[in-house]
Amino acid sequence: MMSIRRRTALLGALAAPLAARTALAADYPTRPIRLIVPYAPGGGADAVARIIAKLAGDSMGQSIVVENKGGAGSIVGTDLVAKAAPDGYTLLLGQSGPISINPAVYKTLPYDPVKELVPISMTNSYPYVLVINGKTAAKDLAAFVALAKEKAGGFNYGTTGVGAANQLMAELFCDKAGVKMTHIPYRGTALAVADCVANNVTMVFGDPVSVLPHVNSGSLRALAVSSPQRSPVQPTVPTMAESGYPGVEAVAWHGIFAPAKTPQEIIDKLNTEIVKALKNPEIVDLLNKQAMSPVGGTQAEFAAFLKKDVATWKDVATMAKVSVE
Repeated sequence: MMSIRRRTALLGALAAPLAARTALAADYPTRPIRLIVPYAPGGGADAVARIIAKLAGDSMGQSIVVENKGGAGSIVGTDLVAKAAPDGYTLLLGQSGPISINPAVYKTLPYDPVKELVPISMTNSYPYVLVINGKTAAKDLAAFVALAKEKAGGFNYGTTGVGAANQLMAELFCDKAGVKMTHIPYRGTALAVADCVANNVTMVFGDPVSVLPHVNSGSLRALAVSSPQRSPVQPTVPTMAESGYPGVEAVAWHGIFAPAKTPQEIIDKLNTEIVKALKNPEIVDLLNKQAMSPVGGTQAEFAAFLKKDVATWKDVATMAKVSVE
């Protein structure tokens, strides 16, 4: 039988790592934290990152420094965090593109978002808005589908590129509606939206901040949003489900991630601070101005959402036969 002395020593050895992790979390952070944004400065993701960094950093007593690491469709910055030390000092502002969609459309990626990153909290979300030119005869989605079927492949849709979320949304919609459209890729949302305003493309699934000014002016018509509920910034626009297409449902989102194997105590502390920051009126106002909704929530809730989101986009990419080298 094991002696009392040996048993005590063994229990002490097993408890030591736990005590060390607990002490680490209690002291964390003791130096500035890097928050990597895998996009160029100035966009919506950048604005979200900077205000969360300020609020959470002030609360924890350490600065959170935002670093923009754009390149290769967000792959560069995302891979940097995936390969970083799991100590809580390098975080990622992730988005549906690099986390959920890239694994579905890229044949090879330098990172695995499921194995190499751990979710902390979703920060915000927003729907895709199906818009058409304001002079199109169709006044609702049912009429637009009927018109598209009459044209028998004569309609097209604009996107931000092959493998982009709005291409997958358009392909999913066309599949469920039983219509054929031609894909016209652009280098950015603004160009695709501008050509829809000019009536050079028939349809765009755009983000609210890009399309709603044109909807409000009448140059574009919003037919549906892809979120489960109507958007608070455009409550008169029905959801895809309300319009007869419940299977065409997805949202774009941002969220904070850390490298895999980051101590759970640090993840929990960061989650608490991020959720608290998202309740601040300053960030709620900023997000509302960009037609986004704050989310927050637990790590478990974010992880469950991600599991479903990754599976959804994989199924859509397979159905549409969309891939990127």
